[in-house]
Amino acid sequence: MVEETNEKPTKPVVESFQLDHTKVKAPYVRYIDTEKGPHGDVISNYDLRLVQPNENAIPTAGLHTIEHTIAVLLRERIDGYIDCSPFGCRTGFHLLTWGEHPTEEVAKALKESLEFIAYKATWDDVPATTIESCGNYRDHSLFTAKEWCKDILAKGISSDPFVRKVV
Repeated sequence: MVEETNEKPTKPVVESFQLDHTKVKAPYVRYIDTEKGPHGDVISNYDLRLVQPNENAIPTAGLHTIEHTIAVLLRERIDGYIDCSPFGCRTGFHLLTWGEHPTEEVAKALKESLEFIAYKATWDDVPATTIESCGNYRDHSLFTAKEWCKDILAKGISSDPFVRKVV
């Protein structure tokens, strides 16, 4: 027999939804949280915020191209890279890694990656842009990605979300 209670189940807390988006100063890298698995494995989550929340959003095609390109570039620069996925608000990405990395290290890797996109990338450097390899292959723009990366880099990437500590 199941006992009935009047207590409502506790909802999980999503850390990013607790962040006061009016207080942060983008672009920045912010350590969000670390999860430990049952065997001691550690996964860290970072907020790679490229534009100021509620003031701007990167157009979908440019963000999509940045996403595909940094999937390779960050893998080359961060040991334990797992995934980098865009925020639905189009202001940046969640980065997941095995282990913990200082935000300065992540910010430098992000800066190098955005510099490559802004100043060196050609269409051949953007992976997975065919109907076979991408779920929305028509929605890419290297031009838009380059222009947004230049703008982000001009502002400088901080290793702190609240105090500008540009790397």
